[in-house]
Amino acid sequence: MTQPVFADDFDASALDLSVWSPYYLPQWSSRSASAATYGLADSCLTLSIPVEQGIWCAGSHKPDLRVSGIQSGNYSGPVGSTVGQQPYRDGLLVQEEQEPFWGWTRDGGYVELRARADIAPGSMVSLWMVGLEDQPDRCGEICVMEVFGDTVVPGESAAVGMGLKTIRDPAVPQDFEAVRLPIDVREFHTYAVEWSGGTATFSVDGTAIRGCQGAPTYPMQLMLAVFDFPEQSGRDHVPTFTVDHVRHRVR
Repeated sequence: MTQPVFADDFDASALDLSVWSPYYLPQWSSRSASAATYGLADSCLTLSIPVEQGIWCAGSHKPDLRVSGIQSGNYSGPVGSTVGQQPYRDGLLVQEEQEPFWGWTRDGGYVELRARADIAPGSMVSLWMVGLEDQPDRCGEICVMEVFGDTVVPGESAAVGMGLKTIRDPAVPQDFEAVRLPIDVREFHTYAVEWSGGTATFSVDGTAIRGCQGAPTYPMQLMLAVFDFPEQSGRDHVPTFTVDHVRHRVR
């Protein structure tokens, strides 16, 4: 039987800043320019992207992107260096140095998200885990769930992405698939992964959907976000990602 070793049910009146950093990869822009829009109510965290929210890494990241995300770890090298997590292109330089922050980092176990999403074409939501990049090749990804709004048939189905992404770690295979499932993402569902010894098994609402070999065995951090691509969405819709809980257990 698994036992919880970490659980955030978002019951508090404020985000637990000992676990979460409410900025999305701030080293490539700044904390002020990457701050998430979020609220806590009814024992849930809701990430949203209001119409007035600015572009993330404006003029540098293509296509234009707006994002509200929280992450359980972060660090970078000094300003002007190339040392930082998840660079989106070669030669990217740190704009604001980040002190090391490790709120939740694990190298195996069962990770579960219970959440619902209100998204439209041009927006998406995701929970993924990435290596800390304390060593450059420790950068592989385990994507627990990823849903694009243009794959959603309201009230009927959605394509739920899950699997492994190589990123820049040649030891991690690119083994990712968007599986169409008969779920309404506007309702709460439980998305999870069990990973140990290089094996990752992905499930939705307790049903195993697919398994992957070659998962990272080094420590990873959580990334949780809602995204909007204004060139596609036109900013007519405010996407939201409402999270009931995030939990981690080990055998």
